Amino acid sequence: MDTFAFIIHPIDPKRDVQRKFPLLGKVLTERQIDFFSTFFPPVYISEITGIVSQATGKEIKGWFVACPLTPRRMLELPERVVYRKIIQTGRMAERLGAKILGLGAFTSVVGDGGLTVARALDVPVTTGDSYTVAIAVEALWEAARLMDIPLENATAAVVGATGAIGRVSATLLARRVGEVYLIGRRRSALEQVREQIASEGGRATLKVSTDIRDLRHAQLILTVTSALDTVVEPEHLQPGSVVCDVARPRDVSAQVAAVRDDVLVIDGGMVEVPGPVDFHFDFGFPPGKAYACMAETMALALEGRFEDYTVGKEISLARVEEIAQIAAKHGFRLSGFRSFEKAVSAEHIARVRALAQKRRRAQRSGR
Repeated sequence: MDTFAFIIHPIDPKRDVQRKFPLLGKVLTERQIDFFSTFFPPVYISEITGIVSQATGKEIKGWFVACPLTPRRMLELPERVVYRKIIQTGRMAERLGAKILGLGAFTSVVGDGGLTVARALDVPVTTGDSYTVAIAVEALWEAARLMDIPLENATAAVVGATGAIGRVSATLLARRVGEVYLIGRRRSALEQVREQIASEGGRATLKVSTDIRDLRHAQLILTVTSALDTVVEPEHLQPGSVVCDVARPRDVSAQVAAVRDDVLVIDGGMVEVPGPVDFHFDFGFPPGKAYACMAETMALALEGRFEDYTVGKEISLARVEEIAQIAAKHGFRLSGFRSFEKAVSAEHIARVRALAQKRRRAQRSGR
């Protein structure tokens, strides 16, 4: 049986540590977890069974292994120390017998986007970012349809547009919408991204901005920074906008969900896994569902593509399109929406849409 492994790590330190070590997660403070994560060894989490290709009937199994470092610790520690811990976790996956390794969350972002980790390990590596892009953009298109947002006249925005995921996501958005705002911290880097996207021949007008408040112009927003703290606040959004939050930790403030009942916030794409999959671990998703980055690793194992796949700071459109085809072939599908750990119902979307229409009418009439 072909095999894979996927590295996870604590994003919300207290909550995520409690998933595996209830007492430690309860007793230790977040800063204590940050500190002790430096000294904790890699952790075996669970075996993953029951993934079966709809195309071939092939079955695979895998494992979750955990790098103990929190996002804050990964940014605080010297890069070589972080690499060492991720590589140690990868070697645990090799010992388990994994034929391909997926890097989850900040383990895929830190440093050079997996290149150093891939060079240090015998097992091939992928960050899962190609399928993350494909599913995030598909989720945004579907949400736009449900919110009655016509794409050809829409303004979209990408927060974190100079990153690997942000850059290729913006290229895909520019093919179908009327205008795209590229938002980031460095204008010079944003200008380079604009030139690169313009050379791809999309239909959208491209604008660059270092001001998060320019989100107020957009109906469709994809946010994918590597920030530790939230960057999208309630006052940044117009009524009826859709925000797809791909970042972990989240880019969108919980205040948006609390006070903006006229906007739709969705997580970066929940994927249905083919077969009677059992993760033997609760990572916060309903049974049978996974993050797109996890699904990329699984799809490559089903396809028998045991090679370094999505690594480095560049993601090609060709690779995004290829992994989308591979995943669809084996039965991976976009599977509904989630927002702040909760399922998004059709009724919720209808309420958001109705409130947004009401508030837009009030704005136009000056009330």
